[in-house]
Amino acid sequence: MTDATTFLDGLAEQKPDPLLELIAKFADDPRSGKVDLGVGVYRDETGRTPVMRAVKSAEHHLWETQDSKSYIGPEGDPVFLRALAMEVFGEGHGGKQVAGVQTPGGTGALRLAAELLAQQRKRKIWIGTPTWVNHHAIFSSVGLQIGNYRFFDIGKQAVLIDEMLGTLQQAAPGDAVLFQASCHNPTGAALSQQNWRDIADIVARNGLLPLFDSAYQGLGRGLQQDMAGMMTVLEAADEAMVAVSCSKSFSLYRERTGAAYLIGGSRTSLNKGVGNLASYARTSYSMPPAHGAAIVATILQNPSLRKAWSDELDSMRIRTTEIRRAVAAAFGKFRPYLAHIGNQEGMFSLLPISPDNVRRLRADHAIYMPDSGRINVAGLRIEEVGAVVEQIGPYVI
Repeated sequence: MTDATTFLDGLAEQKPDPLLELIAKFADDPRSGKVDLGVGVYRDETGRTPVMRAVKSAEHHLWETQDSKSYIGPEGDPVFLRALAMEVFGEGHGGKQVAGVQTPGGTGALRLAAELLAQQRKRKIWIGTPTWVNHHAIFSSVGLQIGNYRFFDIGKQAVLIDEMLGTLQQAAPGDAVLFQASCHNPTGAALSQQNWRDIADIVARNGLLPLFDSAYQGLGRGLQQDMAGMMTVLEAADEAMVAVSCSKSFSLYRERTGAAYLIGGSRTSLNKGVGNLASYARTSYSMPPAHGAAIVATILQNPSLRKAWSDELDSMRIRTTEIRRAVAAAFGKFRPYLAHIGNQEGMFSLLPISPDNVRRLRADHAIYMPDSGRINVAGLRIEEVGAVVEQIGPYVI
């Protein structure tokens, strides 16, 4: 007992994840009018995160037909991987070879990609800022060097494309660059197709290795449109990696469904890469969870279910866009530049607000958001936009 106590007492104190801590604080708040703009899940007009109808139908089909709960292997379900690759990359995959492994969510895919990159410690990965809070933690945890390129000016609500391109011009051949495919988290900012072409030119010319985090396909402009910029870069790159999450697009948050894909010209090289990814998986979580992947595969292989899913996803995107425009109009009355929020995409926007004011909003008005000022516009109901923005407005810079 003494040794065990000494071991545990000797561990470093870990700070709780800020977003998970925020979720707990919101749950413990007894006030009836509290508003959660922090957690990154889609909500409907009733404030719920519903199970998609196509998902329910797929689950019913699986309940009737699934005849085993045996392991599926470290690589995952090949049917799921093929069907998802078709949805993400399109038919023909942009003329590139594609191979992958199933993962526990997009985070699991990013972690496997980080492990693969870390085989060459001299390699640096460039990450745009501001970014999702876990990005830096994932890549630093495997010992990778991290460089940053500025992506977004919060005060101007504008993409810093010239600064971004200038920094990437300085990246060394073989360096990796992390991009978000669409609906940038936390900014909501969108790159133009010309921006993506300029990025693709630098990737090709400097021999960079793009790694895409694709977590919001279909929630920006549409299923194919959201992947257009990524495909421009993939077609220009010799090799690439893509981490895919099904959490948002299929509302499968708790099922932890994702995939890590490798893109290249040689099937032999891709097989070697997949073998390495599977090896990392085996020593980490061993086998990926199967249920969510079975749901996605069932939907994507059945034309009527796929249409039902894409139609419902379209309705989620349209509703989120309507809320975004209402939020932008309401904030524009306080700060004209915040009207740019209406030109952004997806679930998130990043407000110019200090951590102290975020905490004041939480204490005085029961409005919850991370200290960064990131808000989930899909967490609002359309009828409450005016009142919520009216409370937040005086606190923005």
